[in-house]
Amino acid sequence: MPQQALRSPEARLGRAVGTDLAVSGVTLLLPDGEPHSKRGPSLLAYATVRPLARRLARAGAEEGLAAHIVRYRYRGWNGTDAHLARDARWAVEEVMRRYGDIPVCLAGHGMGARAALHAAAHPAVNSVLALAPWLPEDDVAATPEPVKQLVGRQVLIVHGTNDARTDPELSFRLAERIKKINRDTCRFEVHSDGHALRQHHEEVHALAADFVTGALFSRAYARPVADALAAPPPLGLRMPLAAGFGRSLRR
Repeated sequence: MPQQALRSPEARLGRAVGTDLAVSGVTLLLPDGEPHSKRGPSLLAYATVRPLARRLARAGAEEGLAAHIVRYRYRGWNGTDAHLARDARWAVEEVMRRYGDIPVCLAGHGMGARAALHAAAHPAVNSVLALAPWLPEDDVAATPEPVKQLVGRQVLIVHGTNDARTDPELSFRLAERIKKINRDTCRFEVHSDGHALRQHHEEVHALAADFVTGALFSRAYARPVADALAAPPPLGLRMPLAAGFGRSLRR
């Protein structure tokens, strides 16, 4: 019997989390990954971003925000193949096919944050939220991370100062390069927090919700976000995330 060729895995969008209204904006959640792996996507990485997907969907429910978690083909970036970034670009196209011409925010964690930054060139993408972005350790010697695709987008980077997996100094240097070509860029530092940003997850989620709803639906930003976007570097790139930020937004 002749052997059948194995089908390549395909990227997918997870079930929509969000409003019962007509969808007028979408956030694509891009989970963390690994530098090199052809294994299937990590269930743990998906579980990590589900609470943020729910938080964003609730925050933008009145405006018609839907959140989808992108299900990658592989969990690895895999060098020049950049599989996670390719899957992110496919996901934006799929959003256009399903919902039409609406704004999209790419929100990623770790390796997914790198994918979000790389995939921002699509005209539908108006904002990028990069949580603890994974960047190559030798980015100075290697080809620099691209930034031109971020012109005209609103960009927020959040990084824990105790991140042992991804160097927060690399995200600061990247933010400096982005800020030179795009003033709508800011970066918050979460003091004493690690890669998963669990210690101050309430503040991080509140910051993310404020940024995403402001970018997608032109809501007024909370003052810390507005100040960070307006501040020149390095002030707007080393902005500390204050304890109680989430509680202050609910008042």
